[in-house]
Amino acid sequence: MAAIKTANVNARIDSNTKKQAEAILSQIGLPRSVAIDAFYRQIILHRGIPFSLTIPASKLPAYDEMSVAEFNQMMATGLAQAKADDSFDMDTVFEELEAGLEE
Repeated sequence: MAAIKTANVNARIDSNTKKQAEAILSQIGLPRSVAIDAFYRQIILHRGIPFSLTIPASKLPAYDEMSVAEFNQMMATGLAQAKADDSFDMDTVFEELEAGLEE
């Protein structure tokens, strides 16, 4: 069996980003090198970055970014939507998401 040639990749990233990502990789038992290799392979398969690099049209604020009044308003809106049955069946949403991933 022929030896596989390997190459090094050096990148400088924010230390907090590295720490958080590696904590998650550790939890799922995935070495950093395997995650980077998987990312590179996905770039090849997609012939580009394998996810959207756009700024979302609307961003929901995090809890700690809202005032009490803003949070209460958001919850009231959600409750009103639920009471009006203005929602989607969870199975349907996941089917649509999975179909979008296959395209």
